[in-house]
Amino acid sequence: MNNQKQQKPTLSGQRFKTRKRDEKERFDPSQFQDCIIQGLNETGNDLEAVAKFLDASGAKLDYRRYAETLFDILVAGGMLAPGGTLADDVMRTDVCVFAAQEDLETMQAFAQVFNKLIRRYKYLEKGFEEEVKKLLLFLKGFSESERNKLAMLTGILLASGNLSASILNSLYNENLVKEGVSAAFAVKLFKSWINEKDINAVAASLRKVNMDNRLMELFPANKQSVEHFTKYFTDAGLKELSEYVRNQQTIGARKELQKELQEQMSRGEPLKDISLYVKEEMKKNNISEQTVIGIVWTSVMSCVEWNKKEELVTEQAIKHLKQYSPLLAAFTTQGQSELTLLLKIQEYCYDNIHFMKSFQKIVVLFYKAEVLSEEPILKWYKDAHLAKGKSVFLEQMKKFVDWLKNAEEESESETEEGD
Repeated sequence: MNNQKQQKPTLSGQRFKTRKRDEKERFDPSQFQDCIIQGLNETGNDLEAVAKFLDASGAKLDYRRYAETLFDILVAGGMLAPGGTLADDVMRTDVCVFAAQEDLETMQAFAQVFNKLIRRYKYLEKGFEEEVKKLLLFLKGFSESERNKLAMLTGILLASGNLSASILNSLYNENLVKEGVSAAFAVKLFKSWINEKDINAVAASLRKVNMDNRLMELFPANKQSVEHFTKYFTDAGLKELSEYVRNQQTIGARKELQKELQEQMSRGEPLKDISLYVKEEMKKNNISEQTVIGIVWTSVMSCVEWNKKEELVTEQAIKHLKQYSPLLAAFTTQGQSELTLLLKIQEYCYDNIHFMKSFQKIVVLFYKAEVLSEEPILKWYKDAHLAKGKSVFLEQMKKFVDWLKNAEEESESETEEGD
């Protein structure tokens, strides 16, 4: 028996010394806060110096871990408690958005600080977006001046692309909407956003995150109307935003109208009922007759499977359109509406090649059915036609137009003889 004591296995290996400069200092939030606040206070409100300090500090402080604390300090001057208040026992700094002057120029300078910081430390982008969403939910805990500064800053950062318009979701919070905080904040935000860009750029950003049809939600349910929205924002000096929302609502209403029209036609609803429905929608959504006649024409032409043979499609089209003439006639009570319909017919016949020879026969049918009158037809022929298929369609219409002119002359001479 071997009495020799067995040696225990030991771990062995080479130890690598980490260079001091490669180590990140680890702080808890309060230590991190103290360090940032001390550094900011030493800059003396010089925002260039602030940007340089933040750039350099990111090399040794753990921005990734304490992003929320960092952004709380830069916006509010210290760590925020739930609800948006600063705790009494925490260190504060006046080198922050809330302690700055309430004007666009100062907020643009602060926006540059955030832009530089996020460009330098790209990983802060998501944390910053989450911070702004949180701050918007805390709006009731801030003073009116603080809200105004935050709104201006947010608008500028939205314009620069450092924030996504999805942050606006926070403004739809029920309590903020109910107390009018959301709408008032949105006024300042959109003013600074449009000032940096324009309404088209703002609209594109809203569309990108499906916010373009949700702006009405800034108001309580009983005030979510185009009229209320446009009055509120126009009175606040944002007429372009009001017009944009009105247009969006109209576009949405047009799409709904066309969809419902096609469904009613496919169900074979009486034309009288369809006409009544369309007129109600026109009135409700303030849609012009010129717009409606285009929608009705498109719906009528899309509710049938067309023959692909040119020689047969004309006969099919005349039969189909004769049936729907009373509906089309109900929405060509103005000369401009008749001209719109003529242009729609021209465009359709050009875009659908097997309809090229049908144009004149459709126009004559509509003239006989009193959908179209001679004056708009003559105007279309003279100078109001489109370039699409122009030579073909003008040639088709020549004889009919000559006949209309002669009929008009005979009518005038008969009137003179009667006098």
